[in-house]
Amino acid sequence: MLVFVVLPVAIILSGVGIAGYFYIRNGLSSRWQEIAVLQMARAAQRLETRLNNPVNVIEAFAQAGHEPGAKEIQGWLLKQLEQQDGVSLVRLTWQGSEKERASVTQASPAEYFYPEPGGVLGLRSDFLDDAGNPVGRIEVQITFASLMQDLLTSAWMQTNGACLLDDQGNFLAHVDAGQKSLIFPPANQDPLRLMLIKNIKEKPYGIINSQSQVIGFYRLKSAPLVIVLHAPNKQIITPVLHFGLFYPLAGILSLFLILLFIRMGVRPMVKSIQEISRKATQVAQGNYGEPLMGRSQDEIGQLTRSFNNMVTGLKERDFVTDTFGRYVDPEIARKLLQRPEASRLGGEKREVVVLFADIRGFTSLAEGLSPEATIHLLNRFFSEMIAVIQQHHGIIVNFLGDAIVAFFDPLDAPLPDTLRQALRCALEMQQAMDRVNAPDGKIMVPFISMGIGLHAGDVVVGNIGSETRAQYGIIGSAVNLASRIQNQAQGGEVVISPAIFRQMYPDLAIGREFQTQLKGIPEPITLYAIQNLV
Repeated sequence: MLVFVVLPVAIILSGVGIAGYFYIRNGLSSRWQEIAVLQMARAAQRLETRLNNPVNVIEAFAQAGHEPGAKEIQGWLLKQLEQQDGVSLVRLTWQGSEKERASVTQASPAEYFYPEPGGVLGLRSDFLDDAGNPVGRIEVQITFASLMQDLLTSAWMQTNGACLLDDQGNFLAHVDAGQKSLIFPPANQDPLRLMLIKNIKEKPYGIINSQSQVIGFYRLKSAPLVIVLHAPNKQIITPVLHFGLFYPLAGILSLFLILLFIRMGVRPMVKSIQEISRKATQVAQGNYGEPLMGRSQDEIGQLTRSFNNMVTGLKERDFVTDTFGRYVDPEIARKLLQRPEASRLGGEKREVVVLFADIRGFTSLAEGLSPEATIHLLNRFFSEMIAVIQQHHGIIVNFLGDAIVAFFDPLDAPLPDTLRQALRCALEMQQAMDRVNAPDGKIMVPFISMGIGLHAGDVVVGNIGSETRAQYGIIGSAVNLASRIQNQAQGGEVVISPAIFRQMYPDLAIGREFQTQLKGIPEPITLYAIQNLV
């Protein structure tokens, strides 16, 4: 046993262990560098956000020249700029007359500079008229202390110091100044300093290892600044050193355990694990197949049953996702799955409540917004609306640009209960617009309003599509009518059809009643804008 089993296994494990030690050590070093770069990128993003706040206010100052009461708005924006964290100076100078000042339409890109004495970063921007001629200039100075706030704690956990450099490698500011000499000694020809400056000019980020120091740098995209972090080399590699100390002990323990498993016989367990692994590969490829057979009551048997339960859950989740999409309340999805027609193509005709909601004037509004602001605004709008619709068990059919199409299916419940639920949902959607329009401190977006149209009628409800891709939805003339009713709603209104009014009028507070001619309907129709539900 000792010669033919223990000795060969010990030799093999020792060789594998030595190779594994160096492999894992290198892997730990590479992994640490990846994490360090990612953390520096996050720190740089936060610093760029602080720099972009004054730039955004300056751009808003220029854009306000188009607005009525531009002088008051610009005065308010100037005060906001002066009160921003870290802003130590705001200097606004004009050229020419008051009339020329009122012709500001845009601001030139921000230009960064370093005022004397140090300790602050300056940025300047020229205000331009329609012809592109400068009519004024604004200068803002931001303290390095505010820019470097939380830089140590938000970057490496092991860092001893952080610096700010310009894009030429010149030192600007430092946190924990007692460590500055480790990176920037008095001699300008210091090899480590020259290596750092060379890397900064050639790469956007990187890690430099020396015998005594580990230095990381990350160059900002929107400003001529570079974040530099440093720590003693020994402090960084301490986990690897600890790993080296514990590795022999772990190897001896592993050898003992392996011999114990050999003695007890691990082949059946290994075979079961291999079978689960093979099945997991098939599941990853989308082939669920038949469930595994549980042959025992031990841990492997429990693992097999748990794996089968997981596969069953994945199959059900994929079916729900493929059939009902992402925007159906799970409780409603379960009720729909209990119906025989839910799992096949086609549908049945029944009466539902159709809801259309659309942002008023969004097309023209989006033309004046940047792509980032447009997407930010739509995401806020859809997030609030989806939450309200799902809360009231509505089924979202589609998003048409800035519009939402949803319906409320009574299933086996009385239609008046579903009507009341749909009306409450529409009213709460209008209330949720206050949250959509509330400032979030990220991107300045304009005030928007929404119109909602509701109609109850017969539609075909079911799976529309093919065997490979289907969507649970509705079709019918009632859908078209709900869309046209929504077009008649003003911003902030919920407009309902006569079909809903006839069934719910005792419980409705009507704000506006009007007649209109809708496309596809020969006679004028009376619509009702509701204010509340009693």
